[in-house]
Amino acid sequence: MNQPDSNAVKQFLLSLQNDICLSLEKADTLINPESSTEFVQEEWQREEGGGGRTRVLEEGNIFEQAGVNFSHVMGASMPASATAKRPELEGRSFEAMGVSLVIHPKNPYIPTTHANVRFFIAEKEGCDPIWWFGGGFDLTPYYPFEEDVIHWHKEAKKACDQIDPAYYPKYKHWCDEYFYLPHRNETRGVGGLFFDDLNEKSFEHCFALMQSVGKQFVPAYLPIVDKRKSMAYGEQERDFQLYRRGRYVEFNLVYDRGTLFGLQTGGRTESILMSLPPLVKWRYNWQPETGSTEALLYERYLKPQDWLGLV
Repeated sequence: MNQPDSNAVKQFLLSLQNDICLSLEKADTLINPESSTEFVQEEWQREEGGGGRTRVLEEGNIFEQAGVNFSHVMGASMPASATAKRPELEGRSFEAMGVSLVIHPKNPYIPTTHANVRFFIAEKEGCDPIWWFGGGFDLTPYYPFEEDVIHWHKEAKKACDQIDPAYYPKYKHWCDEYFYLPHRNETRGVGGLFFDDLNEKSFEHCFALMQSVGKQFVPAYLPIVDKRKSMAYGEQERDFQLYRRGRYVEFNLVYDRGTLFGLQTGGRTESILMSLPPLVKWRYNWQPETGSTEALLYERYLKPQDWLGLV
């Protein structure tokens, strides 16, 4: 059987959003049980069809801002950004659903992170549906620790190996290429996984990979949070964190496909731009001091490399 089951995908995504939010709330409260924090939920609809539920946690004990968004939108035609690359989608109606999250911690020693899993299906009367999955997760540290980066990539590999061992090197490389800022000549962070247009073997096979990646996010990220959440930091570290957040904004507004797709299909702007950090700095022509901890980020970590020693 290779018929896509959109309802099964939707139910998984709703459950995934719940599970991730509960895990983040628990982690944020554990550091200070007297100050519990919860996600605020807002449900929304779009005139063209569909909607979603956006959940945002602000000013938590650990997380300065965390957004976990579920969306399920539909329309009579695909946006120009999609049909330009895939002309076979011209004249088809579409459904797009997914869970997307971005977490901006307070402590500069905890990395920012992003994850997304999604499903698209485009249909036309008298024709077979065109469908595919996409997703992944990536890590953006400010003061990296090699053991954290290795742990992150081990978990990414585990998510892939449960489905097909060939996927990790392929999707790790794709992630390095995708989360790259050409105008800065640097990666956004230390990578992870990125895949798109996945339609091979069977619907069940592709859906299984999407589920595996979605479920692996929490085991990949929260152990890093737990290790770094109590590390002391000062004004210098906070200032560098806010400066580096600027790169995150640049990527999301200039290059990110999801941002472009959401805006072109009339998605809810507040939910699409929940990925942006609450505070950020830009500084003209700034360079880290040679030999500094900040310089190490550029010299060692913002370059694609084999973190697991597989090559």
